[in-house]
Amino acid sequence: MSGVSLLTYADRLAGDLPGLDRLLSNELSVFTGAHVLPFFTPFDGDDTGFDPIDHTAVDPRLGSWDDIRGIAAAREVTADLIVNHVSNRSAEFEDWLARGTASPHDGMFLTFDRVFPDRASEADITAFYRPRPGLPFTPYRGADGTRRLVWTTFMPSQIDIDVTHPAGLAYLERLADTLAAGGVGTVRLDAVGYAVKTPGTDSFMTPETLDFVAQAAALIRERGMRVLVEVHAHYSQQQAIAPLVDLVYDFALPPLLLHALGTGRSDRLASWLGIRPANAVTVLDTHDGIGVIDAGPSGDRPGLLSHAEMAEVFRHAHDATGGHSSAASVIPAWLTLPHQINATFFSVLGRDTRRMLLARAVQIFLPGEPQFYYVGVLGGEDDTALFARTGQGRDVNRHVYTPDEIRRALATDVTRGQLALAALRRHPVFDGEFSWEAPDDASLLLRWRGSGHEAVLRVRFDDPDFEITLDGAAVSLTG
Repeated sequence: MSGVSLLTYADRLAGDLPGLDRLLSNELSVFTGAHVLPFFTPFDGDDTGFDPIDHTAVDPRLGSWDDIRGIAAAREVTADLIVNHVSNRSAEFEDWLARGTASPHDGMFLTFDRVFPDRASEADITAFYRPRPGLPFTPYRGADGTRRLVWTTFMPSQIDIDVTHPAGLAYLERLADTLAAGGVGTVRLDAVGYAVKTPGTDSFMTPETLDFVAQAAALIRERGMRVLVEVHAHYSQQQAIAPLVDLVYDFALPPLLLHALGTGRSDRLASWLGIRPANAVTVLDTHDGIGVIDAGPSGDRPGLLSHAEMAEVFRHAHDATGGHSSAASVIPAWLTLPHQINATFFSVLGRDTRRMLLARAVQIFLPGEPQFYYVGVLGGEDDTALFARTGQGRDVNRHVYTPDEIRRALATDVTRGQLALAALRRHPVFDGEFSWEAPDDASLLLRWRGSGHEAVLRVRFDDPDFEITLDGAAVSLTG
């Protein structure tokens, strides 16, 4: 599908959902889709909406389901279905704590003994992969005094759902019904890689997880929506998931581009072009930062980048951001490197407009569905003040824009160039046939042919520069 979607928070870009609709209908009308990050109640919880108290309700401070349907009337809306967890302040969890086995939600929440009914050893417990330091359990006490260890993969306030229990599945079905009624066209399964806990494994993207992905995908497709899966993992996991769903993320692209721009070599990126899934949402940056683990090795599986090359990508980011990226990035338990860079993509590129546009050009020329993050589109730099205020590393890349800041950004070359690239991606040539070649270890040539047209992107990484031609004529991005 031609076109580019915008990934954004309604409040941090436009104040609320009606404001976002106005921006998308005017200054940002070039975007053909919008992934609106969690707008549920509350949108500003412990994890900026990814810890919903009520996943079926639009936070009234942002608007209503009518506003979501209004945005969807002119473009495809993507929304999150947070399959792994819910807030500890949700009515369901509070009722379970109050009533225990008498609660209709008994079984919805994953407890220690549900996974380990016959006890667990130290090796069993420490085998689990968690994207945070520490262990994935939090003690809670019921109203009758019963003490329970509840699974909390991400934060103590984010209670894991037992997706293998009828009560957990009924909850997810209720959410899918709500999203479909709200005009959502694509559902992103958030944090699905952690949803199934299987003793004896690290419980991340196991065969049991893939079975659940297929089950969840069927549930969503039955309601007329597409399925996008979000997983940060070894690239082979994206290859395994791609046939099961409509869309996966190409999270390997950003670190491979940073490696190419840092070393002047295109060979690592070229190796990925030959094997990447075509049904991918392509990104440079997201609300979660810049993934790096996706291109690296995992256990005995080699990566597209080696561990040393991953470390070099982090070092370049550290130098370009004056150390901010290292301060904001978290190293998960049992690992030696962060799994993502917490910084804006523009900051990691040293605020170099040409390099930013080069990276975007590669992104829009690859098969799939390009998605631009609002901070990246506006040439945002690290919001170190917000990070200092909240202590949340990812907030360096989650700036809250004022109308004046947006107006100034729209006049910059870096934003004008990205919007021009988004406009170019709507050309019918991108519905045609794609081909690519690597003339040497420092360059790439990407080509589309279709509808009687030809679009070509020529890129050099050793002295970073690029050229786009459409039907033989050079395409200007800044005027």
